[in-house]
Amino acid sequence: MTIDTTIGRDRPVAPETTDAPHPLDDPVRTSLHGEHHRFATWSGRIGRYDPQVTRFVGHPPQLDQQDWADLAVILGPGGATGLRGAGHVPPDGWTVLDEKGSVQMDGTALRVAHDPELEVLTPADVPEILDLIARTEPGPFTSRTIEMGTYLGLRVNGRLVAMAGERLHPPGWTEISAVCTDAEFRGRGIATRLVRAVGAGIRDRGEIPFLHALATNTTAISLYETLGFTLRNRSVLTIVQAPDAPSAFRS
Repeated sequence: MTIDTTIGRDRPVAPETTDAPHPLDDPVRTSLHGEHHRFATWSGRIGRYDPQVTRFVGHPPQLDQQDWADLAVILGPGGATGLRGAGHVPPDGWTVLDEKGSVQMDGTALRVAHDPELEVLTPADVPEILDLIARTEPGPFTSRTIEMGTYLGLRVNGRLVAMAGERLHPPGWTEISAVCTDAEFRGRGIATRLVRAVGAGIRDRGEIPFLHALATNTTAISLYETLGFTLRNRSVLTIVQAPDAPSAFRS
């Protein structure tokens, strides 16, 4: 596969393979090289999703001077993103906004089950989805995130009260994400049903579920462990902001 979508000045097309030994070590770039290539834009070794789909950016473990220049082009003046890992030292003009601990969990042992009461959500449901996301704050979700995979929802009296779905898609794996339940309906096991049902669809394709969570979200992590997820990796998400001046992007 050749990905020839580039931005900025002339740059080499993204390489066919990344430097990560396992798909989950670099899940954004392995997704953009594979199942989600239609959403990809590349600048050198830096890849991003269409911002209307999600704002994730993929990058090498250690960024060199050209990588930072390419990232600045990808983000645009003053743009911000999260970089996986700690210890990033950006060039002058960049700002480190925050660092957040995160965990990556392997769902090889997830106990899955299809659930006929759940419905497949469609683009027509996006206004309701965004309203639910705003109330529950499970993480980023934009107008076209639903295109990343299958999303399931539960309605009560016609009202969407809970959902979960598929996000990153490295080879052989699919991330479960956007697990959320309206506050009025929590404590009824709905999140468990959703995770198991989304996982069932992933297993039907012969793939393995995985997920990410903030390290501080111990309630969610405990739930996932009871469902069969195991800790694969602890990491840090470093939030950086590009310089405001476009001239600083040129290397």
